[in-house]
Amino acid sequence: MSFDNLCKLLSEKHPATFASWVLGTPQTSVTVLKTELSIEPIRADYVTFLQLQGRILHLEFQTKLESTPPLPLRMLDYWVRLYRLYRLPITQVVVLLLPPAPGTVIETVFCVETTRHEYRVIRLWEENPELFLNEPALLPLAPLAATTQPQALLQQVVGKVNQLEPRQRPEISAYTQILAGLKYNQDLIRQLFREGMMRESVIYQEILAEGEQRGEQRGREEGRKAEGQLLILRQLTRRVGELPQEVLDRIKTLSLEQLENLGEALLDFQAIADLETWFGTLDIGVKMP
Repeated sequence: MSFDNLCKLLSEKHPATFASWVLGTPQTSVTVLKTELSIEPIRADYVTFLQLQGRILHLEFQTKLESTPPLPLRMLDYWVRLYRLYRLPITQVVVLLLPPAPGTVIETVFCVETTRHEYRVIRLWEENPELFLNEPALLPLAPLAATTQPQALLQQVVGKVNQLEPRQRPEISAYTQILAGLKYNQDLIRQLFREGMMRESVIYQEILAEGEQRGEQRGREEGRKAEGQLLILRQLTRRVGELPQEVLDRIKTLSLEQLENLGEALLDFQAIADLETWFGTLDIGVKMP
């Protein structure tokens, strides 16, 4: 569920931007609420609860419609728990990242006898990509927006990523590449982004220059690996805190493919123990302090 989790991460990092998008009106005063709801503890791992002025906005990100319990029942359950806790009006919006199979009914209401509960559904593949292309916080969603020329859209996205400030670029690029993987071939994604943003990196350029003396192909691989290491270390520090030196050293030994796998896996990490478990799957044998 890392794609849904990534959307949750983005919406919590940029709550006002996401609220403005789904509501269609500018929102400036937005607070992220906790995701554990009583009566019985229920943690909503892939949703975002935002408190607006006098209203709660519940965002649910879904890659697939199928779920247990069914989505309409979950939406009603969330509504009841939220209202019991906050006693405020609630707007619920489901953001579907991918279209379902042809003929699938996309439900927007829970209805059993006299009980009826409605919620909104945003079909991302029907959304105009211009909004996402012009807003850095929403840019990772742009590859999934409406288009009749998918590769041309992805090239536009890469161009927009390249125009970001250097401090924004690595993070937004990583998020965009992950979400683009829902729709595009990984080789195409790597090719376009490698030819775009990574060539702009000072570190990459230095490694590439050295690589020209040792062989162009090796230099490119080293450049991509250096970029990957920097991004992974930044994201891990944000997710689990400062990393021990032995962990830093171990990450430097990972291959490019392993770095890419770790980049996706760390979206679900909550503590350094999760990183230790991930290392264990590689049979690396790192011991954490």
